[in-house]
Amino acid sequence: MVTENIFKGNCMNAEKEAKAEAKAAKAKSKALKPWYKKKRFWLLGVIGLVVVMKATSSSSSTSTTNSETSNSSQTVDTASDSTVSGSVDANETTSQSNARRSAENYLELMGFSRKGLIKQLEFEGFPTEDATYAVDAITVDWNEQAAKSAKNYLDTMSFSRSGLIKQLEFDGYTNEQAQFGATSVGL
Repeated sequence: MVTENIFKGNCMNAEKEAKAEAKAAKAKSKALKPWYKKKRFWLLGVIGLVVVMKATSSSSSTSTTNSETSNSSQTVDTASDSTVSGSVDANETTSQSNARRSAENYLELMGFSRKGLIKQLEFEGFPTEDATYAVDAITVDWNEQAAKSAKNYLDTMSFSRSGLIKQLEFDGYTNEQAQFGATSVGL
């Protein structure tokens, strides 16, 4: 009986040691991962890119010219054409307008699913109602967005067709949109 307890104790210690070694190996591989493969790098890069795009678009989106003959000024919109179009509602609040413009900017930068775009706007600080309003107020081809996301994923890492579809569905795309995205990149 004493030898059984000693044997059980040794087995438990061996299991604990194996778990500890596996945990240590995982921590070591995570620590040795190159900086450009870490999630926080990409997150900071995307946020930085969005900030830069917002700063440049807000400073160059309108220009004012004076007319010498009529002493009046005109505002000329120089925003670039995009694949996203929205309709401005006269009853739109300032927060809704800002959320809509933010949504349009995000979609110009990278692909988003409807759910993912709403979550991103909420992360930016917009209330859920305004984020949802903004996404519904713009016309978006979600298949095109899935294709854009699929291309971005394949530019940075390798995927099988099923793996890419699962990733796109995780990002909030429907199964049909995810399949369209995977097909659009040749998978």
